[in-house]
Amino acid sequence: MPPLLRDAALTAAFDHGAGRYDRLVALNPGYHAQLRRSARRLGLADGGAGRRVLDLGCGTGASTAALAAAFPAAEIVGVDASAGMLDRARAKRWPSRVRFVHAPAEELRRAEVHGPFDAVLAAYLFRNLTDPDAVLRTVHRLLAPGGRLAVHEYALGGRRVDRLVWAAVCRGVVLPLGTATGDRDLYRHLWRSVVEFDSAPAFGARLGRAGFERVRVLPLPGWQTGITHTFLGRRAGAETDRASTDGAETHGTEAGGARTGPVGTGRARTGGPQAGGAS
Repeated sequence: MPPLLRDAALTAAFDHGAGRYDRLVALNPGYHAQLRRSARRLGLADGGAGRRVLDLGCGTGASTAALAAAFPAAEIVGVDASAGMLDRARAKRWPSRVRFVHAPAEELRRAEVHGPFDAVLAAYLFRNLTDPDAVLRTVHRLLAPGGRLAVHEYALGGRRVDRLVWAAVCRGVVLPLGTATGDRDLYRHLWRSVVEFDSAPAFGARLGRAGFERVRVLPLPGWQTGITHTFLGRRAGAETDRASTDGAETHGTEAGGARTGPVGTGRARTGGPQAGGAS
């Protein structure tokens, strides 16, 4: 089986599929609602007034729209490596407080994307990176003291049923659609990148090793339970004001498996199994 797409090859695949991307993800039940849930979990008060938010790996702007809805007064910077995806994002209507930058996540400084940011959302990004740890360290540096990170990502929960559901969805829906639209390589990458990436507990532990505190791994509802999660962490320092968060947060776990409340205390435990192996 060919290796996973990385760097320029993956960017080219996203460029090729950009024109069909929004139509395909619209077939995913709850796709946009779950992005909005992860955005709200950042918990910025006052609609994000006076806050700067980075949407890292913004794609065609679905995650940007989730942030704009959750924080209607925040300044939002969307960044993506794919020019084709950004073209689709920029073609949509946005308020003046939203802007987009073409850059890989690894080259933010070169693209003059500078902090501090009060919050960062990264949706469906980290399993696609050659060096996710380096990008996590960059995000940590870009955050203001007390700043928040939310990662919305496919990361299997570790149960056998999670892997079986993901395999069934990919074989029955994702791969046939990818083949029909001429983007089979991209959607085969989607399938395998999830299987070969960290489990949810392992990615939570990865956040802790990158210096994030109060790491929590939170479930998402619907068919993606056990397949997609919100990962929350914060940079040490003054507490960022938080609005009321949705009730699902209270059912999250710390990276090591200990239950935590809406805010949590102390550093998250690290550890947990890796999800590995090719499909």
